[in-house]
Amino acid sequence: MAGNTCLLKHASNTPGCALAIASIFKEAGLPEHAFQSLLIPGKRCEEVISNPKIAAVTLTGSTPAGSAVAALAGKYLKKTVLELGGSDAYLVLHDADIEHAIKTIAPGRLLNCGQSCVSPKRLVVHESLKARFEEGVRDIFNSFISGNPLDATTTIGPMSRADLPDEIHTQVTRSIAQGATLLTGGINPGGKTAFYPPTLLTNVRKGMAAYEEEIFGPVGVIIAAKDDDDAIRIGNDSVFGLGGAIFTQDKLRGEALARNHVQSGACFVNMMLRSDPRLPFGGIKQSGYGRELSAFGMHEFVNIKTIVVA
Repeated sequence: MAGNTCLLKHASNTPGCALAIASIFKEAGLPEHAFQSLLIPGKRCEEVISNPKIAAVTLTGSTPAGSAVAALAGKYLKKTVLELGGSDAYLVLHDADIEHAIKTIAPGRLLNCGQSCVSPKRLVVHESLKARFEEGVRDIFNSFISGNPLDATTTIGPMSRADLPDEIHTQVTRSIAQGATLLTGGINPGGKTAFYPPTLLTNVRKGMAAYEEEIFGPVGVIIAAKDDDDAIRIGNDSVFGLGGAIFTQDKLRGEALARNHVQSGACFVNMMLRSDPRLPFGGIKQSGYGRELSAFGMHEFVNIKTIVVA
């Protein structure tokens, strides 16, 4: 829409998706070569970024990957937009509709097998609602059926690579060893399977792996808050700042808290955070910088030129 041509370097395990996107653009009538997928290994990225014909670079991925790409782009003075990791806090305040919060947050955490940058990862709940929240989320987690994603009865599929369940399980077991309580799941099938069961941890506190790190898989992390101010403090106590949500029956107060106190690139009230092409999307802190989508996203990759005629 801004008139740029684009090169896509896909994740190493998703060449089929990259080629499908290129095919869709071609079918839609985009000029030949205006969008191309590069079937190259990551070690060749510097070769692409350094090319004088490349004007800017954007990356969606992990924080370490973003740091590496930003360093390369800086070396060659190329503008960057980075949409990186997140550990979004969903704050369930004292006056929340607890049943609505449970029915919104629990399925949202397992969307795409928990592999979403804006998934509700840290579930910060007022202590008066904690017991009901734990019960409700656990019941929904236990109702999910693992299996072939092409099977209509499947409600949660495998992770994107077979090595990832071991990584997730390590974070879960470290958290339990540090004092977290396992409510369901937490059993690693092992072997070559890419499946990991919906897992719920509670009594998570500062210093634990589940509190400090992004868990990019089907693991819910419940953190109790003494009051609403404490919930805001816990939500902001993270190196990440991509998105988040507030659940409260006082919508005006929810909006005010989201506007003035929540440290993130986006915050939704009483609903799942989602990307929408009409709205700018991106984060702060180690979740990156710049914005995708909407007019803001397009303006990231155009040149603003000043012309004065006397």
